[in-house]
Amino acid sequence: MSDRTAPSARPATDAADERPPLPWWRSGMVWLVLSGPAAVVVAGVVTTVIAVQGADVAIAPAQGSHAPALSARSVQAAKPAP
Repeated sequence: MSDRTAPSARPATDAADERPPLPWWRSGMVWLVLSGPAAVVVAGVVTTVIAVQGADVAIAPAQGSHAPALSARSVQAAKPAP
C-alpha cells in the first residue's frame, strides 16, 4: 500500500484551526451587490425632490395663445429660400 491518500480525503486538522464562518454582513461581496440598488433608490429620491421643489407653476391656456406661433410660421414660410 502507498502513503498517498485518496483525492476525496481531507487532511486532518486541529479543532483550533477551523474558524466559524463569518456573518453575512462581514462579506465584502454582499455590500458590493447591495450598493447598486441602494444607489438607484437614493438617486430616485433625489430626482423626485428636485422635480417637486423646482416644478414650474402651471398656467391656464389663454384664448388665442397660438397666434404668435402661427404668425411667425407664416413669416418664415413667406421668406424666399437663399
